[in-house]
Amino acid sequence: MNIWRAIYQSTQGRIVLAGVLFYAAWQVMLSVMAPGKVAPELQSGKSKVNVQVSLPFTPDRFHVMAMQRFGRVSGTDDRSIEVRGVKQADLSRLARPYWVNRVEALKGD
Repeated sequence: MNIWRAIYQSTQGRIVLAGVLFYAAWQVMLSVMAPGKVAPELQSGKSKVNVQVSLPFTPDRFHVMAMQRFGRVSGTDDRSIEVRGVKQADLSRLARPYWVNRVEALKGD
């Protein structure tokens, strides 16, 4: 218990502790918000779905590469990325980044 008391009593320790708590709260918030970003029609019985990931900006190479972890990127629009073959289990993980606004079914499929 002496180490916790030493951390709490020092200014640097409190700053580091506050940073760790903020980071943990941020990660919990991202995990809680992710399922709400996924459109309800994607919760069908299919094992893989084709999705359109809406962003608040034009996607860069980084964003396209991040989406390739979940499926095949088939194109981009002004503010969205088309990802094909996304597993149902990966939909919440795909929606987790803070820069993802919405995950919807790909139009025309």
